[in-house]
Amino acid sequence: MSAYPQQPQQTEQYAAQTGEPPLWAPYYGAPIGAAVKRFFKKYTAFSGRASRSEYWWVALVLGVVGFVLQILTLVLGSAGATVSANGTATPGPGSVVGLILALVFYLAILIPSIALLVRRLHDGNFSGWIVLIGLIPGLGGIALFIFALLPSNPAGQRFDQPTA
Repeated sequence: MSAYPQQPQQTEQYAAQTGEPPLWAPYYGAPIGAAVKRFFKKYTAFSGRASRSEYWWVALVLGVVGFVLQILTLVLGSAGATVSANGTATPGPGSVVGLILALVFYLAILIPSIALLVRRLHDGNFSGWIVLIGLIPGLGGIALFIFALLPSNPAGQRFDQPTA
């Protein structure tokens, strides 16, 4: 017996032909490259489901890119930085470039990241509206983290919308 929920027969036929399920179905055991590719292909898709591997690989990649952008901002800001007599540090003009790059990146992934989280909630058979718990300071983020960790629930197939 498999630990993963049974997929519709259409998914199995598609997987046998291409090696991965169609975009409307979750990709259990997705490798990092496939997870990131599916993230960008389903940029604003709030319907359907996302497996844990799809979600956490993308979270890792976006976290690493965000970290690199922050390091870049620090490095660019250190060039030309000044320290006043009272000990206040003023970053150099390069920090503005890093901040702009970071802002563009975070704005570009905001909606797709929320869509991915909604699909992850669907895979656990939860309503996507639970994502609004994240608006509660402190505890909301922890609650969403726990929801994202939960295993798949076969009843979550109700969120699938197969396309021919």
